[in-house]
Amino acid sequence: MSKALRDKYEDVDLSPGQGKGSAALALFLGSLSLLGALCFWMPAVFTTPEFRGFYNTGILKPLLQLCIVLGFGCGLFSMMRHQSAGYGLTGMVLAVAAALVGSGHIEAPNIDGRNLYVGLDYFVLTLVVLALVFVPLERAFPKDPAQNILRKGWITDLKYFMFSHMGVQLISFFTVIPVQVFLHQVTTWEFQLWIAAQPIWLQFIEILLVVDFGTYWIHRAMHEIPALWKIHAVHHSTEQMNWLASSRLHLIEILVNRLAGYLPIFVLGFAPSAVYAYLVFISFHAIFIHANVRFRFPVLRWLLATPEYHHWHHSSEDEAIDKNYAGFLPIYDVLFGTVLMP
Repeated sequence: MSKALRDKYEDVDLSPGQGKGSAALALFLGSLSLLGALCFWMPAVFTTPEFRGFYNTGILKPLLQLCIVLGFGCGLFSMMRHQSAGYGLTGMVLAVAAALVGSGHIEAPNIDGRNLYVGLDYFVLTLVVLALVFVPLERAFPKDPAQNILRKGWITDLKYFMFSHMGVQLISFFTVIPVQVFLHQVTTWEFQLWIAAQPIWLQFIEILLVVDFGTYWIHRAMHEIPALWKIHAVHHSTEQMNWLASSRLHLIEILVNRLAGYLPIFVLGFAPSAVYAYLVFISFHAIFIHANVRFRFPVLRWLLATPEYHHWHHSSEDEAIDKNYAGFLPIYDVLFGTVLMP
């Protein structure tokens, strides 16, 4: 199935006037509508605990219905023009299926947040928000203007994106959460209270410094130790950079980075608000530095990793091999002799 999807939908030019844009939009909206409808159908399995309160606000249901109507309409339009009719019909079928699955009403269930769940709604929400932000950004300020929105490799990246937003939650239930509970029970240092009492902005900077120091050496080890490179090579297998490329990660690398990142946060006892700010920042930043954008940031690039800075890390040129390991702070590459910024 993956090969069939790649053959049909990869490296597709969606320039206006070719009739492919409406068909692609029908598939996109139809697919997301069906996934959203599943969240309404089986909330205990597919919804994220933090989002369950929104299901009774009266906002999500109309949004789902709007996506269904738009998906069906775009598919009908592409069929009427006899261009990409098959894709348009597929989008219409997905929209109809979503309407059938999501036709019932759901009230937010009283479910224990520790229960095993997939987080399908989190995947749908983040995909929509990020697409609305980065697709226009990459079209307006492209580093490679010839690169298509549906570039080569985007289906593979989307599968990794789905797994990192849904499947990893299942792994975290058995790994990260038990570590967090254990450390919370055994660590009650006064030092933690002092850390949590600091200003939020200062804690945010400290989290960046502490976490990026650990992830720098993990990242460097994955490049310089052959056995680990076989794992990290998955991330470097993408041939074109864009906002989805950041999701192409091996499961082991995801777990190692999560544990390495969360362990110092749990041990040092940073305040939840500082941790949330950090998580929001890295979620956006990791995607931004892989995006197909031409921003240079002449001064900022030495303080914080930018797209230009990280694109050099992905370059296949000899001078760029094993350079720019830092995820956030280039100072670590400067200190340890691995910086490259021609």
